[in-house]
Amino acid sequence: MEMLGARDRLDWPPEEGTAAGLQAFAVDKNFLSSLRGILLETELALTFIIFICFTASISTYMAAALLEFFITLAFLFLYATQYYQRFDRVNWPCLDFLRCVSAIVIFLVISIAAVTSRDGAAIAAFVFGIILVSVFAYDIFKIYQTEMAPRATEGIPGWREWLSTWLLTERLVV
Repeated sequence: MEMLGARDRLDWPPEEGTAAGLQAFAVDKNFLSSLRGILLETELALTFIIFICFTASISTYMAAALLEFFITLAFLFLYATQYYQRFDRVNWPCLDFLRCVSAIVIFLVISIAAVTSRDGAAIAAFVFGIILVSVFAYDIFKIYQTEMAPRATEGIPGWREWLSTWLLTERLVV
């Protein structure tokens, strides 16, 4: 079995010239206006707002918001430029699902911790954090519904198909 990397594709190396090199980073405007793109943009904006609120009040929690901002920005960049397709060995829906689950846990914890300080900006961070958690939860639902649930049933035979295949191969072997 031969393993192929990104450089072994038919379209590699790209054509000569600056335009050909930058063409791989062209933004897909249809993605940015799709539901998936709007969800990522909303998550990005809310994490930035929460980062600003934590910077103004409780600076110990701003690192979590900043980290999630950069992770969401990376996913938005990879999806909007279609660059994620070069990494075909990565299960992107599962990785995106885990990103959202971890973000929900992180923002629930820091939002609840922030509201105990009774500072105005921390309370705003709590409110935006709860809104962001609901956006991430909706994102998890959409990822599971569109990407993971259809793949779970396709290509996996039922027990009857498996049994008939096994019986046929056992008869051929004997």
